[in-house]
Amino acid sequence: MALADRLLAAWYAGHPALAVLRPLEALYRRVVTRKRNRFLSGQSASYRAPVPVIVVGNITIGGTGKTPMILWLIEHCRRQGLKVGVVSRGYGAKPPQLPWRVLAQQSAEQAGDEPLLIVQRTGVPLMIDPDRSRAVQALLASEPLDLILCDDGMQHYRLARDLELVLIDAARGLGNGRCLPAGPLREPVERLQAADAVLFNGASADRPDGFAFRLQPSALVNLRSGERRSLDLFPAGQRLHAVAGIGNPQRFFNTLLGLNWQPVPHPFADHAHFSAERLAFSPPLPLVMTEKDAVKCRAFAADDWWYLAVEAQPTAAFSAWFDSQLQRLLAAQRKP
Repeated sequence: MALADRLLAAWYAGHPALAVLRPLEALYRRVVTRKRNRFLSGQSASYRAPVPVIVVGNITIGGTGKTPMILWLIEHCRRQGLKVGVVSRGYGAKPPQLPWRVLAQQSAEQAGDEPLLIVQRTGVPLMIDPDRSRAVQALLASEPLDLILCDDGMQHYRLARDLELVLIDAARGLGNGRCLPAGPLREPVERLQAADAVLFNGASADRPDGFAFRLQPSALVNLRSGERRSLDLFPAGQRLHAVAGIGNPQRFFNTLLGLNWQPVPHPFADHAHFSAERLAFSPPLPLVMTEKDAVKCRAFAADDWWYLAVEAQPTAAFSAWFDSQLQRLLAAQRKP
Protein backbone atom coordinates (compact mmCIF):
# COMPACT_ATOMS: atom_id res chain seq x y z
CA MET A 1 0.00 0.00 0.00
CA ALA A 2 1.40 3.41 -0.98
CA LEU A 3 2.11 6.02 1.69
CA ALA A 4 -0.81 8.18 0.52
CA ASP A 5 -3.17 5.19 0.78
CA ARG A 6 -1.92 4.32 4.28
CA LEU A 7 -2.40 7.91 5.39
CA LEU A 8 -5.92 8.01 3.95
CA ALA A 9 -6.78 4.77 5.74
CA ALA A 10 -5.44 6.16 9.01
CA TRP A 11 -7.50 9.35 8.67
CA TYR A 12 -10.73 7.41 8.27
CA ALA A 13 -10.04 4.38 10.48
CA GLY A 14 -7.97 6.16 13.13
CA HIS A 15 -4.36 5.64 14.18
CA PRO A 16 -2.53 6.81 17.34
CA ALA A 17 0.54 7.90 15.33
CA LEU A 18 -1.49 10.77 13.85
CA ALA A 19 -1.19 12.58 17.20
CA VAL A 20 2.32 13.73 16.26
CA LEU A 21 0.79 15.77 13.41
CA ARG A 22 -1.53 17.82 15.61
CA PRO A 23 0.81 20.83 15.91
CA LEU A 24 0.85 21.03 12.10
CA GLU A 25 -2.92 20.61 12.08
CA ALA A 26 -3.30 23.58 14.44
CA LEU A 27 -1.17 25.71 12.12
CA TYR A 28 -3.16 24.56 9.07
CA ARG A 29 -6.47 25.39 10.79
CA ARG A 30 -5.27 28.91 11.57
CA VAL A 31 -4.14 29.49 8.00
CA VAL A 32 -7.36 28.28 6.30
CA THR A 33 -9.62 30.01 8.83
CA ARG A 34 -7.74 33.30 8.44
CA LYS A 35 -7.89 33.00 4.65
CA ARG A 36 -11.66 32.56 4.63
CA ASN A 37 -12.19 35.36 7.14
CA ARG A 38 -10.20 37.75 4.95
CA PHE A 39 -12.58 37.13 2.05
CA LEU A 40 -15.68 37.33 4.26
CA SER A 41 -14.54 40.67 5.69
CA GLY A 42 -13.69 42.12 2.29
CA GLN A 43 -9.96 42.38 3.00
CA SER A 44 -9.33 40.04 0.06
CA ALA A 45 -11.23 40.59 -3.17
CA SER A 46 -13.73 38.13 -4.66
CA TYR A 47 -15.19 38.22 -8.14
CA ARG A 48 -19.00 38.21 -8.20
CA ALA A 49 -20.46 37.04 -11.49
CA PRO A 50 -23.54 38.71 -13.00
CA VAL A 51 -25.33 35.32 -12.91
CA PRO A 52 -25.83 32.95 -9.95
CA VAL A 53 -22.86 30.73 -9.09
CA ILE A 54 -23.45 27.39 -7.36
CA VAL A 55 -20.43 25.67 -5.85
CA VAL A 56 -20.44 21.88 -5.50
CA GLY A 57 -17.60 20.79 -3.26
CA ASN A 58 -16.50 19.06 -0.11
CA ILE A 59 -14.38 19.62 2.97
CA THR A 60 -12.73 16.19 2.89
CA ILE A 61 -9.95 14.53 0.94
CA GLY A 62 -11.27 11.68 -1.19
CA GLY A 63 -14.19 11.12 -3.52
CA THR A 64 -17.72 12.11 -2.53
CA GLY A 65 -19.61 11.84 -5.83
CA LYS A 66 -19.25 15.43 -7.04
CA THR A 67 -19.14 14.64 -10.76
CA PRO A 68 -22.39 12.60 -10.82
CA MET A 69 -24.08 15.34 -8.80
CA ILE A 70 -22.83 18.00 -11.23
CA LEU A 71 -24.32 15.94 -14.07
CA TRP A 72 -27.66 15.73 -12.25
CA LEU A 73 -27.68 19.49 -11.60
CA ILE A 74 -26.93 20.24 -15.26
CA GLU A 75 -29.85 18.18 -16.52
CA HIS A 76 -32.19 19.35 -13.77
CA CYS A 77 -31.52 23.01 -14.60
CA ARG A 78 -31.79 22.39 -18.34
CA ARG A 79 -35.23 20.87 -17.90
CA GLN A 80 -36.27 24.25 -16.52
CA GLY A 81 -35.01 26.00 -19.64
CA LEU A 82 -31.83 27.36 -18.09
CA LYS A 83 -28.54 27.76 -19.97
CA VAL A 84 -25.92 26.23 -17.70
CA GLY A 85 -22.14 26.57 -17.76
CA VAL A 86 -19.52 24.78 -15.66
CA VAL A 87 -16.10 25.83 -14.41
CA SER A 88 -13.49 23.46 -13.03
CA ARG A 89 -9.91 23.51 -11.89
CA GLY A 90 -9.08 20.83 -14.44
CA TYR A 91 -6.87 18.79 -12.14
CA GLY A 92 -3.97 17.21 -14.05
CA ALA A 93 -4.93 18.90 -17.35
CA LYS A 94 -2.21 20.31 -19.61
CA PRO A 95 -4.00 22.73 -21.94
CA PRO A 96 -2.09 25.04 -24.32
CA GLN A 97 -3.36 28.06 -22.37
CA LEU A 98 -5.60 29.09 -19.50
CA PRO A 99 -8.50 29.58 -19.30
CA TRP A 100 -9.27 26.63 -21.62
CA ARG A 101 -12.62 25.68 -23.15
CA VAL A 102 -13.07 21.91 -22.97
CA LEU A 103 -14.48 20.20 -26.06
CA ALA A 104 -15.65 16.60 -26.41
CA GLN A 105 -12.99 15.63 -28.95
CA GLN A 106 -10.06 16.71 -26.78
CA SER A 107 -7.87 14.28 -24.85
CA ALA A 108 -8.08 13.75 -21.10
CA GLU A 109 -4.43 14.83 -20.87
CA GLN A 110 -5.35 18.19 -22.37
CA ALA A 111 -8.74 18.74 -20.73
CA GLY A 112 -8.62 16.72 -17.49
CA ASP A 113 -10.61 13.54 -16.90
CA GLU A 114 -13.57 14.96 -14.97
CA PRO A 115 -14.15 18.03 -17.19
CA LEU A 116 -13.93 15.85 -20.31
CA LEU A 117 -16.42 13.37 -18.85
CA ILE A 118 -18.89 16.19 -18.11
CA VAL A 119 -18.60 17.65 -21.62
CA GLN A 120 -18.82 14.30 -23.38
CA ARG A 121 -21.89 13.34 -21.36
CA THR A 122 -23.77 16.67 -21.56
CA GLY A 123 -22.16 19.00 -24.13
CA VAL A 124 -22.29 21.77 -21.53
CA PRO A 125 -20.04 24.84 -21.99
CA LEU A 126 -17.12 24.19 -19.63
CA MET A 127 -13.99 26.20 -18.89
CA ILE A 128 -11.00 25.01 -16.85
CA ASP A 129 -8.60 27.20 -14.91
CA PRO A 130 -7.16 26.89 -11.40
CA ASP A 131 -8.37 30.49 -11.04
CA ARG A 132 -12.11 29.77 -11.09
CA SER A 133 -13.03 33.47 -11.17
CA ARG A 134 -11.03 33.88 -14.39
CA ALA A 135 -12.71 30.76 -15.80
CA VAL A 136 -16.17 32.20 -15.06
CA GLN A 137 -15.33 35.49 -16.77
CA ALA A 138 -14.00 33.68 -19.85
CA LEU A 139 -17.08 31.44 -20.01
CA LEU A 140 -19.49 34.37 -19.76
CA ALA A 141 -17.55 36.23 -22.44
CA SER A 142 -17.95 33.25 -24.80
CA GLU A 143 -21.76 32.91 -24.63
CA PRO A 144 -24.82 33.99 -22.63
CA LEU A 145 -25.59 31.81 -19.61
CA ASP A 146 -28.20 31.83 -16.86
CA LEU A 147 -26.24 29.91 -14.24
CA ILE A 148 -22.71 28.72 -13.44
CA LEU A 149 -21.88 25.48 -11.63
CA CYS A 150 -18.44 25.40 -10.03
CA ASP A 151 -16.99 21.91 -9.74
CA ASP A 152 -15.04 21.51 -6.48
CA GLY A 153 -14.48 25.18 -5.74
CA MET A 154 -15.42 25.14 -2.07
CA GLN A 155 -12.11 26.56 -0.86
CA HIS A 156 -11.60 28.90 -3.85
CA TYR A 157 -12.80 32.09 -2.20
CA ARG A 158 -11.66 34.38 -5.01
CA LEU A 159 -14.94 33.33 -6.64
CA ALA A 160 -18.01 34.62 -4.80
CA ARG A 161 -20.82 32.10 -4.66
CA ASP A 162 -24.58 32.29 -4.25
CA LEU A 163 -25.13 28.71 -3.11
CA GLU A 164 -22.84 26.11 -1.57
CA LEU A 165 -23.57 22.39 -1.77
CA VAL A 166 -21.24 20.20 0.31
CA LEU A 167 -21.01 16.47 -0.42
CA ILE A 168 -19.97 13.88 2.17
CA ASP A 169 -19.46 10.14 1.79
CA ALA A 170 -22.06 8.71 4.18
CA ALA A 171 -20.02 5.56 4.85
CA ARG A 172 -16.74 7.29 5.68
CA GLY A 173 -18.18 10.51 7.08
CA LEU A 174 -15.57 13.02 8.21
CA GLY A 175 -13.06 10.40 9.32
CA ASN A 176 -11.38 11.34 12.57
CA GLY A 177 -12.77 14.88 12.29
CA ARG A 178 -9.33 16.50 12.14
CA CYS A 179 -7.83 18.83 9.55
CA LEU A 180 -4.85 18.13 7.34
CA PRO A 181 -2.32 16.63 7.87
CA ALA A 182 -3.72 14.88 10.98
CA GLY A 183 -7.04 14.11 9.31
CA PRO A 184 -8.92 14.31 6.00
CA LEU A 185 -10.56 17.72 6.46
CA ARG A 186 -9.66 20.60 4.15
CA GLU A 187 -11.47 22.96 6.52
CA PRO A 188 -12.66 22.62 10.13
CA VAL A 189 -15.91 20.72 10.64
CA GLU A 190 -17.72 23.88 11.76
CA ARG A 191 -17.39 25.11 8.15
CA LEU A 192 -20.42 22.93 7.36
CA GLN A 193 -22.62 25.30 9.35
CA ALA A 194 -22.10 28.01 6.72
CA ALA A 195 -22.99 25.77 3.76
CA ASP A 196 -26.44 26.08 2.23
CA ALA A 197 -26.93 22.30 2.01
CA VAL A 198 -25.06 19.12 2.91
CA LEU A 199 -25.66 15.96 0.89
CA PHE A 200 -24.67 12.48 2.08
CA ASN A 201 -23.66 10.10 -0.70
CA GLY A 202 -25.02 6.64 0.08
CA ALA A 203 -27.36 7.63 2.92
CA SER A 204 -30.61 5.65 2.92
CA ALA A 205 -32.77 8.67 3.82
CA ASP A 206 -32.59 12.38 4.52
CA ARG A 207 -31.05 13.28 7.87
CA PRO A 208 -31.51 16.20 10.26
CA ASP A 209 -28.11 17.53 9.16
CA GLY A 210 -28.52 17.03 5.41
CA PHE A 211 -30.08 15.42 2.36
CA ALA A 212 -29.44 11.94 1.02
CA PHE A 213 -28.44 10.90 -2.47
CA ARG A 214 -27.16 7.73 -4.03
CA LEU A 215 -25.34 6.70 -7.17
CA GLN A 216 -27.51 4.34 -9.17
CA PRO A 217 -25.85 2.10 -11.81
CA SER A 218 -27.74 2.49 -15.08
CA ALA A 219 -25.85 0.65 -17.84
CA LEU A 220 -22.61 -0.87 -19.10
CA VAL A 221 -21.00 1.03 -21.97
CA ASN A 222 -18.36 -0.49 -24.21
CA LEU A 223 -15.22 1.65 -24.44
CA ARG A 224 -14.45 0.76 -28.07
CA SER A 225 -17.87 0.76 -29.70
CA GLY A 226 -19.88 2.98 -27.37
CA GLU A 227 -22.52 0.24 -27.26
CA ARG A 228 -24.80 0.62 -24.25
CA ARG A 229 -26.00 -2.60 -22.60
CA SER A 230 -28.24 -3.34 -19.66
CA LEU A 231 -26.78 -4.51 -16.38
CA ASP A 232 -27.84 -8.10 -17.07
CA LEU A 233 -25.05 -8.35 -19.66
CA PHE A 234 -23.05 -10.24 -17.03
CA PRO A 235 -24.71 -13.03 -15.05
CA ALA A 236 -24.67 -13.19 -11.28
CA GLY A 237 -21.31 -14.43 -10.06
CA GLN A 238 -19.39 -13.14 -13.10
CA ARG A 239 -15.71 -12.60 -12.34
CA LEU A 240 -14.24 -9.44 -13.84
CA HIS A 241 -11.35 -7.06 -13.44
CA ALA A 242 -12.47 -3.84 -11.75
CA VAL A 243 -10.44 -0.65 -12.31
CA ALA A 244 -11.00 2.51 -10.27
CA GLY A 245 -8.74 5.56 -10.26
CA ILE A 246 -11.05 7.71 -8.13
CA GLY A 247 -10.99 9.26 -4.68
CA ASN A 248 -12.63 6.24 -3.03
CA PRO A 249 -12.09 3.10 -5.17
CA GLN A 250 -13.69 0.80 -2.62
CA ARG A 251 -17.07 2.44 -3.18
CA PHE A 252 -16.89 1.38 -6.85
CA PHE A 253 -15.89 -2.16 -5.94
CA ASN A 254 -18.76 -2.35 -3.45
CA THR A 255 -21.14 -1.22 -6.20
CA LEU A 256 -20.01 -4.10 -8.40
CA LEU A 257 -20.47 -6.53 -5.51
CA GLY A 258 -23.97 -5.13 -5.05
CA LEU A 259 -24.70 -6.08 -8.66
CA ASN A 260 -23.81 -9.70 -7.72
CA TRP A 261 -20.58 -9.76 -9.71
CA GLN A 262 -17.21 -10.90 -8.39
CA PRO A 263 -14.74 -8.07 -9.04
CA VAL A 264 -10.98 -8.55 -8.92
CA PRO A 265 -10.17 -5.09 -7.55
CA HIS A 266 -7.45 -2.92 -9.11
CA PRO A 267 -7.39 0.39 -7.20
CA PHE A 268 -5.37 3.29 -8.63
CA ALA A 269 -4.64 6.79 -7.40
CA ASP A 270 -7.21 9.46 -8.18
CA HIS A 271 -6.64 10.90 -11.69
CA ALA A 272 -4.19 8.08 -12.47
CA HIS A 273 -2.66 7.76 -15.94
CA PHE A 274 -3.37 4.49 -17.73
CA SER A 275 -1.89 2.47 -20.56
CA ALA A 276 -2.65 -0.89 -22.13
CA GLU A 277 0.34 -2.33 -20.28
CA ARG A 278 -0.86 -1.12 -16.86
CA LEU A 279 -4.25 -2.73 -17.46
CA ALA A 280 -2.98 -6.06 -18.84
CA PHE A 281 -4.27 -8.28 -16.05
CA SER A 282 -4.31 -12.04 -15.65
CA PRO A 283 -6.34 -14.18 -15.93
CA PRO A 284 -8.19 -12.85 -18.99
CA LEU A 285 -11.59 -11.56 -17.82
CA PRO A 286 -13.95 -8.77 -18.84
CA LEU A 287 -12.82 -5.42 -17.46
CA VAL A 288 -15.16 -2.85 -15.90
CA MET A 289 -14.03 0.64 -14.88
CA THR A 290 -15.52 3.96 -13.85
CA GLU A 291 -16.68 6.44 -16.48
CA LYS A 292 -14.06 8.89 -15.25
CA ASP A 293 -11.31 6.36 -16.01
CA ALA A 294 -12.88 5.39 -19.34
CA VAL A 295 -12.28 8.83 -20.90
CA LYS A 296 -8.53 8.11 -20.60
CA CYS A 297 -8.62 4.55 -21.95
CA ARG A 298 -10.72 4.57 -25.12
CA ALA A 299 -7.72 4.86 -27.46
CA PHE A 300 -6.25 1.52 -26.38
CA ALA A 301 -9.30 -0.33 -25.03
CA ALA A 302 -9.88 -4.02 -25.73
CA ASP A 303 -13.19 -5.35 -27.02
CA ASP A 304 -14.34 -6.54 -23.59
CA TRP A 305 -13.67 -3.31 -21.66
CA TRP A 306 -16.73 -1.57 -20.24
CA TYR A 307 -17.50 1.32 -17.96
CA LEU A 308 -20.33 1.41 -15.47
CA ALA A 309 -22.57 4.41 -16.05
CA VAL A 310 -24.06 5.76 -12.81
CA GLU A 311 -26.64 8.45 -12.15
CA ALA A 312 -26.96 10.60 -9.04
CA GLN A 313 -30.38 10.24 -7.45
CA PRO A 314 -31.06 12.84 -4.74
CA THR A 315 -34.24 12.70 -2.70
CA ALA A 316 -37.44 14.52 -3.59
CA ALA A 317 -36.87 16.80 -0.60
CA PHE A 318 -33.56 17.97 -2.02
CA SER A 319 -35.06 18.52 -5.48
CA ALA A 320 -37.83 20.66 -3.99
CA TRP A 321 -35.35 22.61 -1.85
CA PHE A 322 -33.04 23.18 -4.79
CA ASP A 323 -35.90 24.40 -6.99
CA SER A 324 -36.86 26.94 -4.33
CA GLN A 325 -33.27 28.18 -4.19
CA LEU A 326 -33.15 28.47 -7.99
CA GLN A 327 -36.33 30.56 -7.99
CA ARG A 328 -34.90 32.82 -5.29
CA LEU A 329 -31.58 33.34 -7.08
CA LEU A 330 -33.11 33.96 -10.49
CA ALA A 331 -35.71 36.34 -9.07
CA ALA A 332 -32.98 38.33 -7.33
CA GLN A 333 -31.01 38.48 -10.57
CA ARG A 334 -33.98 39.95 -12.45
CA LYS A 335 -34.47 42.79 -9.97
CA PRO A 336 -33.09 46.13 -11.22
